[in-house]
Amino acid sequence: MRSHNYIPGAIDTHSRRILYLMGFLPLIFMAVCFPQAARGQTNIASKGPSALDTPGGQSGGALLARENPEYIIAPDDLLDIYVVDVPELSREYRVSPDGTITLPLLSEPVTAAGLSPIQLSSVVAAKLRSAGMVTHAAVTVNVKASLGHSVAITGSVRSPQVFPIFGETNLLTVLSQAGGLADDASDTALVTRGETAMRALGLQENSNGTTDTAPPTIIKVNLKKLYENADPSSNIAIYPGDSVTVQRAGIVYVVGAVQRAGGYTLARSWENMTVLKAVALAGNVTSTAKQKKAVIIRKDPAASGGHKDIPVNLKQILAGKAPDQSLEANDILFVPDSTGKMVLQRGLQAVIGAGVTTAIYRAPL
Repeated sequence: MRSHNYIPGAIDTHSRRILYLMGFLPLIFMAVCFPQAARGQTNIASKGPSALDTPGGQSGGALLARENPEYIIAPDDLLDIYVVDVPELSREYRVSPDGTITLPLLSEPVTAAGLSPIQLSSVVAAKLRSAGMVTHAAVTVNVKASLGHSVAITGSVRSPQVFPIFGETNLLTVLSQAGGLADDASDTALVTRGETAMRALGLQENSNGTTDTAPPTIIKVNLKKLYENADPSSNIAIYPGDSVTVQRAGIVYVVGAVQRAGGYTLARSWENMTVLKAVALAGNVTSTAKQKKAVIIRKDPAASGGHKDIPVNLKQILAGKAPDQSLEANDILFVPDSTGKMVLQRGLQAVIGAGVTTAIYRAPL
């Protein structure tokens, strides 16, 4: 049987009244027995948008997507619109780039962008009534997904993802949602502002009525101050549409005849890495190390094989008879073992491939 709200074209007045009363009785029953549910039919949008599911099936909105009655619909939002007893209209709608949605049975698109879910539900209900499609329109609008109301966290974090965010939050909360910093993280994060942040931060108006340059679109944040010093100025506000990139620290690899072979990140206080520092981080050389035959393997696209070998007389450096040598990011310090049966060059080729798979350690700050 057709909904009491939907008006067919060929039903006489008497039959229409009977159908109307039959359809209206259940609503009266609901209003008496379940007043809260009845009120929620037209006000459900006040609960705010639902969380956008993050990769892995877990809802990232548990912390960030707080219920927000002031949520503003944006282009490309995915809306779930339900019109009570009218299945022809109840389904998901994607907001077009021009900010509108197109409902069946309506001759013109409905503007959605710039409205809250509550406002849009009222607009849709009014248009259905004015078009003569529904006599008593009860419309609910929920936001199921929103690309414009999210924050992308990339770079050297444990779980790079796009998280839903429907209001202002802060950098520390966003980084926590991404699982924290990865082992190869540097002390720097770059926050790129989106349109929402630029609007929220605004332009600075001068006394003469003109405006200064807008706030910077890319902000560099010192993560060492944020995590270790609890510097409140480093815990900047994050808005929907922003992106956060944690830069990777440089890594030097120490392999071969050392106590703890691995890769060591160049934290801010270790950026001036040298051979002696690298050996110290690796727990010193073993008793079988061929100290005079150590070598630095450095990437060089112009060299044969894409790398060059820099000889290092580690014995003289350790004895203070030769200057310490600087290391660059992605250098491999190879200390051969006197018990090895490979010739040195073959050992170098093997360690180049092993450098990227070895354990990574963060140098102490």
